[in-house]
Amino acid sequence: MQLWFARGGEVSIREQLITQVVLGILSDDLAPGQRLPSTRELARRFHLHPNTVSAGYRQLERERWVEFRHGSGVYVRETRPEIALSPALALDQIVANLFRSARDLGVSLTGVRSRIRQWLDLQPPDHFLLIEPDEELRKIVATEMGRAVTLPVKSCDLLKDDLGEATQGAIAVVLPSKAGAVRQALRPGTDLLTLQVRSVPSTLAGWLPAPSSAMVGIASRWDKFLQMARTFLIAAGFESDALMFRDASRPGWQRGLEQAAAVICDSVTAADLPGTTPIIPFPLLSESSLTKLRRYEQFIRSPLEL
Repeated sequence: MQLWFARGGEVSIREQLITQVVLGILSDDLAPGQRLPSTRELARRFHLHPNTVSAGYRQLERERWVEFRHGSGVYVRETRPEIALSPALALDQIVANLFRSARDLGVSLTGVRSRIRQWLDLQPPDHFLLIEPDEELRKIVATEMGRAVTLPVKSCDLLKDDLGEATQGAIAVVLPSKAGAVRQALRPGTDLLTLQVRSVPSTLAGWLPAPSSAMVGIASRWDKFLQMARTFLIAAGFESDALMFRDASRPGWQRGLEQAAAVICDSVTAADLPGTTPIIPFPLLSESSLTKLRRYEQFIRSPLEL
């Protein structure tokens, strides 16, 4: 994972480090169990104060993004590696585990076949349901999902809606930050797809390093999009005075953006920008997540036979 740090700006070095590591983990740029550069390595490479790097790592540990291993270093949490299996072999393993568990419970083969037949006879889901309490983030992700699949995409608020009723006939979908809370709120056995966010460095790589004279606009109705963009762009070398932030929920937010060399925005806000403005839409969902949605849709649309 590539890191950028800008000195003398409005965003502290510690905050720049924390934000970039978290985004790297969420976007799979940093894999579970991966060792991060040591405090000394980062301090030497980027000419940072070791106490600043150490403070950033300690906060990441408190927030359970990383773990310290005595005498070894700092690692991304959840270290169990995933076994790379072919789809057929993975399915065989699942089926074998099912029959083994049934045998341990004293369930007969006839009983297993009967239950499997009941599951296959259920009405297949006919839409995706995004469960997300942040309204603006919900709109952005639902829009991106709708462009990737043909099934309808609906959404609901984890905190306000009855998930038991809302998930009837639905494929439940969630972002990583809410996966734990949603799983606890859902009925046992409810299928839940967890989507991943896109890698920021790879998406913006073609625009970096930043030209010193570039005036860049950042527009979104989602406040965290504006905050993350500010932190990352300053870390990547953009001057804070050259960044124009616009809350797209406010009247007249488009005013002045015509002066920008380009406007970075989310997938929803992009539709509200005039065609004369150069736009860099930043999709939130990773390509692997969009592929996962399409494969799931293909799976449930396929005829089932037993």
